[in-house]
Amino acid sequence: MNKTYSRRNVLKNLAGSAALLSTGVLLPGAVRAELEKEQFKEEFLWLKLKGNVNHSVCKWCYPNIPLEELCKVAKDMGLSSIELQGPEEWPTIKKYGLTCAMPWGAGKGIENGWNNPDLHDELLASFEDIIPRAANAGLDKIITFSGNRKGMSDEQGLENCALGLKRLMKTAEKYKVTVTMELLNSKVNHKDYQCDHTKWGVELAKRIGSEQFKLLYDIYHMQIMEGDVIATIKEYHPYISHYHTGGVPGRNEIDETQELNYPAIIKAIVETGYKGFVGQEFIPKHKEPLVSLGKSIEICDV
Repeated sequence: MNKTYSRRNVLKNLAGSAALLSTGVLLPGAVRAELEKEQFKEEFLWLKLKGNVNHSVCKWCYPNIPLEELCKVAKDMGLSSIELQGPEEWPTIKKYGLTCAMPWGAGKGIENGWNNPDLHDELLASFEDIIPRAANAGLDKIITFSGNRKGMSDEQGLENCALGLKRLMKTAEKYKVTVTMELLNSKVNHKDYQCDHTKWGVELAKRIGSEQFKLLYDIYHMQIMEGDVIATIKEYHPYISHYHTGGVPGRNEIDETQELNYPAIIKAIVETGYKGFVGQEFIPKHKEPLVSLGKSIEICDV
């Protein structure tokens, strides 16, 4: 059943549909689905956000929802960004008045990164192509990765990454695009990944010595690797340009089913003076994934 909902129609019908759903009456599947949609729309769209957090969502977590549909819902929810999308998707996102807070489109993936000097020329060419395109699209960040260790020491990895990324900073500084390396766990999801601790990433940033290189602090990944999330954010926030969420364990909803206190974490982020984006990057288990997205925005809107 294809039906276009206006806020007025939802408000008009919500009380009756909610009552009907709560009676336990057996309803045809399509009817129940429509009523549940109405409840969802009223509960999670047009959220009255406080304005302290710029909300974003990672598209890859919603593989069965077309980009345009996700853009529409995100806009209605009050989100400002759909991220981890490449140049082909940027115009669609912009069409809905949204930005792509953390774009991608360069590099050779997570496992093959700047810690391999043999890749530096290729990586440099790739990023020097994407950075001007991002800037021309009004975007100010681009994601990058350290690469896997493959037997390399942490010190050697730092030296190699710094050597390559310093070459890129002239272009990043010219276009005012922040090259942002993601902190990932090497314990569960990304075995052997080198940039797997905040201190390692901060040391790399110090060696590069440019404001156009910073870290993507993924709360899920760093809880697995080192914990102490709030204290780490307070200490190292000047080196962080972006945040991602995810429930621990499992990388699912960030609600009461997992171990992290997200309202407290987001409050700590806001108190550092951070003005960037918080990207929802959990994999919904709920039968209606957008319900989970709506709840996550409420949880993080401190």
